[in-house]
Amino acid sequence: MTPHAFLHDMLLLEHSKAQTMRIVHWIGADADRLAALIDIFLGDEYRLTQRSAWVVRYVGEKHPDMMKPYYPMLLEAMDHQPVHDAVKRNTLNVFEDVEIPAEYYDALADHCFNYLSDPKEPIAIRCASMTVLEKITRQIPELRQELRLLLEEQLEFESAGIRSRAKKTIKKL
Repeated sequence: MTPHAFLHDMLLLEHSKAQTMRIVHWIGADADRLAALIDIFLGDEYRLTQRSAWVVRYVGEKHPDMMKPYYPMLLEAMDHQPVHDAVKRNTLNVFEDVEIPAEYYDALADHCFNYLSDPKEPIAIRCASMTVLEKITRQIPELRQELRLLLEEQLEFESAGIRSRAKKTIKKL
């Protein structure tokens, strides 16, 4: 059975944290298995994209260097409309925990500012956007004021989760 077929079956079998971690363990540091995962994650099957998203996040945490070749593909996937919320959230989660290469600052900052300023975006995507933007502002200080203004504007009207992350992010700025 090919890695792609095996992953397909495992993802459809069950959607749980335990199953996610079994798949993460199975992928390990195997580049071919990761390639199959990314192919499914960026594919057109809604359920598979959704279920593979968690796996992408945890593989990114455990093996961040393995994810580097996929950065352009992950960012490009966020350009396509419509894009599944799981793709946005878990792509941003990958970038939360790594040293972001300079060549991706502009694209990531654009996505994050767009997500953060859109009240229709889910809280998790907006919170991850804050974290990624704060990391980028360490390298591009000119963006700090824009981020600070956007966060201060949101403190008054947003959910507790957004307000909490915004306050923490403002302190870091």
